[in-house]
Amino acid sequence: MVSTNYAPEHAGIGPYATQIAEHWAAGGAEVHVLAGMPHYPAWRVDPAYAGVWRTQEERAGVRVHRRRHTVPPRQTALRRALFEASVLGHGLYAPPAMDRPDAVVAQLPSLAGGIIGARLARHHRVPYIPVVQDLMGAAARQSGIRGGDRVAAVAGAAEAYALRRATLVGVIHETFVAKVAALGVPEERIRLVPNWSHVRSPSRPREETRARLGWRPGRTVLLHSGNMGLKQGLEVLVEAARLDPELQVVLMGDGNQRQKLQGSAGDLPNLHFAPPADEADFPDVLAAADVLAVTQRASVLDMSIPSKLTSYFAAGRPVLASVAAAGGTAQEVERSGAGVVIAPEDPRALLDAVRALADDPGRADALGARGPLYVRDHLSREAGLARIDALLTEALGEMAGVRPGAPREAMAAAAAVPGAVDDEGAEAK
Repeated sequence: MVSTNYAPEHAGIGPYATQIAEHWAAGGAEVHVLAGMPHYPAWRVDPAYAGVWRTQEERAGVRVHRRRHTVPPRQTALRRALFEASVLGHGLYAPPAMDRPDAVVAQLPSLAGGIIGARLARHHRVPYIPVVQDLMGAAARQSGIRGGDRVAAVAGAAEAYALRRATLVGVIHETFVAKVAALGVPEERIRLVPNWSHVRSPSRPREETRARLGWRPGRTVLLHSGNMGLKQGLEVLVEAARLDPELQVVLMGDGNQRQKLQGSAGDLPNLHFAPPADEADFPDVLAAADVLAVTQRASVLDMSIPSKLTSYFAAGRPVLASVAAAGGTAQEVERSGAGVVIAPEDPRALLDAVRALADDPGRADALGARGPLYVRDHLSREAGLARIDALLTEALGEMAGVRPGAPREAMAAAAAVPGAVDDEGAEAK
């Protein structure tokens, strides 16, 4: 697997890459991961890896090969390009030392990871399966990054290079299909592999957690958890806090916009910046909030589905989505039945929606209760990993000459070639 983000990163795509690799390793596979240095979402290298150029480590049976790269503290088109170039250059110059793999899987982003994965698969003449978590070409246009319009075409060309060379392409949401097809990938080679909820259910009483966090009884708490980047448009939460001093707004996490947001917030007493919760505490902190916020700039439509949604749904609290109605995020919230969608970048609309939920706790609880049900029925870890296994098995079958849609017996026979996969699709390097 090629994934710039990997454990110990606990936000974004890192947990998904980690759980996939560890799932294969637990099934008896020899699994190698080519990853970057842990840096997300803070966009600062983990102190444990400071000064490290290359390292190899064992994590839960997975052999992780890390390569150094730049880490831009602020996002501009040029700095992002340097980040991708450093990932690409070091990954191609010093690929993992290993025997010939049976398949190469890549998590996109980053663009560099997709290109490295395609090159490794071509070198070894094995199936290549990229899984699209974000579309970077669309992101350059939609996220508001400075100079993004100038690099959108270059990013799109890099994505097209990586995706056209795939045996099969996985996408985490159906709204990505048309974009991936527009990059030159036939739709018959695109498979839907949604993300899953990778956190446990809350276990502590809400009142206990709220008291520990210092959240005053009876005060409405609106919580945003995760990356503080440009595309999130978190200024809308700062302005909502400014409009209503009785609303407690908590921004929990890190990111390259955190310092700017803190500057714009000034000394607002009802706006609190909190560090990321640790893994054990995270579900209980989410569940302790009254409303969970997901925000995006109005221009963000079809390039990203926030990974935080799967955790929000598991927490059992209502989700308030300040996002474009035509985008995939709005579609996912509406499909779950666990939240409310409002216009993006509109603090007054956001504040009105929070007040409406606070004034009708029965409705808020009913919306929140639908989240865990949606996770159970559609976003379980077992179902998500099974879809990844099926994607890998099908790709191995295609490489062995078995057409998509072939009978199960034929697919199993193709998958059973020495060193490929077992009959449950669990074993692959």
